[in-house]
Amino acid sequence: MLHINERQALVYTVITFVVTALIAYFFRGQFIMVGGLLIGIFLTAFIPGKNSTLVASAISVILIIIIAIIYEPDVTSESSFKQNGLRLLVIFFTHIVVMHLKNLYANIRSDKAHMTSLFENATEGILLTDKEGKIVLMNPAAENMFGYKALELTGNTVDVLLPGQFRHVHTGMREKFYHEPSNRPMGIGRELFAKRKDEKEFPVEISLSHYQEGNQMYVIAFIVDITNRKEAERRLIQQKKELERVTEQIRKLNTELEIKVEERTEILKEALQKLERSQKELSAALDKEKELNEIKSRFVSMASHEFRTPLSTVLSSASLLSKYTTTEEQEKRNRHIEKIRSSVKHLNDILEDFLSLGKLDEGKVDAHYVDFDLKELIDDTVDEMGGLLKNDQHILIEHEGLNEVHTDKKLLKNIIINLVSNAIKFSDEGNTITVKSTVSDGKATVSVVDEGLGISKEDQEHLFSTFFRGKNVTNIQGTGMGLHIVKRYIDLLDGDITLQSQLNKGTTVIFTIPINQR
Repeated sequence: MLHINERQALVYTVITFVVTALIAYFFRGQFIMVGGLLIGIFLTAFIPGKNSTLVASAISVILIIIIAIIYEPDVTSESSFKQNGLRLLVIFFTHIVVMHLKNLYANIRSDKAHMTSLFENATEGILLTDKEGKIVLMNPAAENMFGYKALELTGNTVDVLLPGQFRHVHTGMREKFYHEPSNRPMGIGRELFAKRKDEKEFPVEISLSHYQEGNQMYVIAFIVDITNRKEAERRLIQQKKELERVTEQIRKLNTELEIKVEERTEILKEALQKLERSQKELSAALDKEKELNEIKSRFVSMASHEFRTPLSTVLSSASLLSKYTTTEEQEKRNRHIEKIRSSVKHLNDILEDFLSLGKLDEGKVDAHYVDFDLKELIDDTVDEMGGLLKNDQHILIEHEGLNEVHTDKKLLKNIIINLVSNAIKFSDEGNTITVKSTVSDGKATVSVVDEGLGISKEDQEHLFSTFFRGKNVTNIQGTGMGLHIVKRYIDLLDGDITLQSQLNKGTTVIFTIPINQR
């Protein structure tokens, strides 16, 4: 197709029709006329739109009809009709061909416009190179990217846009691509750099494509400047490192904080434990003080009663003795002497209890272990206490197991004396007291059972306390220290003691001690 513009095509078409009309009129050349009309119709192919071709075709038809009427005497003849019909048919087909050509031209021009718009307005840089690597085309985005005008690079190899250290490598890779072309990203797994006109280098991403036109292969390079992305990645990596550093610092601070919290918690725990111990010690001290006050009150009450009664007895009996001077009154004197003796013995027992309790509190009582016969010790002890028995009272002794034991003989005897004397004291005349001993499994168990007054449940909880006496025995002599001393002696022997009692039915005291302590 000739390279003429729309205006030139319009002028040439008008001139062609005018010249054709003049030739047809003056020279009567039907062949020349038809040829000129065809040329005129073909010239409208360069004029956009369908109207120009329609007008040219219409003018051609009118001119053929006019010339036929003027120069042909018998237009309606068969030969004339055939000739003019043939001319009109040629004009019609020429019109159809030109319209088809105009459609093709319009599509080509539209595609070219789209391609040009795509090429010119693409945000990516686009380079078109031939098989020798020379730049053929360069879009505006590439011009802005590299700082060159397209005319400055056209005809130069693409190596001019590469940093110097990469050019020799790129030449070999380019030749390899031309031998084995494929549409693919460039530099997979590597970082690519390009060079601007001002010699500054910048990172890029490049995708390659190719097409064939005739025998010539062309390569299209799509280039993206990824400087901002790389900077963002660098900042992201830096921020990640900074975040890792801050995270590590936070972890260390958390670790230090946890350690400090543990230390503070441990200190607080120790402080709370000390406070708790102090509270317990204070509470124990208060309880001890309260107990001491109670003991003091009971001791004063007991002492005033226990000392006053025998002393009064001694005083009155001594006064009465002076009145019995005759021999006949010897029996009365003996009776008062016995009262004095009994009162003095009671005072001596009280003092002995006080001395024993004092030694226990001062830690001066130790256990001295020896081998002895347990049954023999119980028999002798009970026999010695026979003088304390009331009328018709008697003691029953039972023993099971081995006789030989190894423990403190003196402490065990004192325990038995105290328990048996209590049984005698709190039992009525005619009652039986049973002392039963058993030796087995390296332990000796001794029980003292009476049929006496018994002890209430509320009093049983305090029987082993100092100076405590049951409410039902206040009229019977006693200091309230006996069972407390017994409990202390048994603790020294690593034993234990229990008590079972019912009011008016009697009491059973059972203690167990190891008998092979070495």
